[in-house]
Amino acid sequence: MTPTPSQRRLGPLPYLIFSSRWLQLPLYLGLIVAQAIYVVQFLRELWHLIDATLLAHGEVAGQSAETTIMLTVLGLIDVVMISNLLVMVIVGGYETFVSRLKLEGHPDQPEWLSHVNATVLKVKLAMAIIGISSIHLLATFIKANTMNGEVIMWQILLHLTFVVSAIALAWMDRIMLSPGRHAHDEA
Repeated sequence: MTPTPSQRRLGPLPYLIFSSRWLQLPLYLGLIVAQAIYVVQFLRELWHLIDATLLAHGEVAGQSAETTIMLTVLGLIDVVMISNLLVMVIVGGYETFVSRLKLEGHPDQPEWLSHVNATVLKVKLAMAIIGISSIHLLATFIKANTMNGEVIMWQILLHLTFVVSAIALAWMDRIMLSPGRHAHDEA
């Protein structure tokens, strides 16, 4: 009787190499701490919004109430998007590179987790980074009269670099997954 893959014992070197994936665990735990810090940052931004609009009733640092609200809400959205990025990296990265979370059938399992792999994670991360960059760019345009033109130019170039990179990633993934590629690989 042949042993199943789970019953097969690894040699010492393959076991060490395979087990080294657990060295990533402190990294994911550190990202969970960073997530908690972002929750605190969100609460600070929310308090700033409440204080600036409901308690102060007026202009803040020479900005109209509408501009203050818009910039603070963009800051809140930015924190949420970065937090979402952290969740994708923590959950998706752990599931892809360390160990299964065994969430199958759990009512709160994210839909994207059922088909996560390094490629899907990479594209989701690229899209999240573009979204975060878009929020920063929008905030910069709202504050454009107080910003240096060179800073705005660099932010636009950086954002366009993110967009081009995401398009290149998607294009490379499409090439890798094209039907002709599979037939060629199997031959």
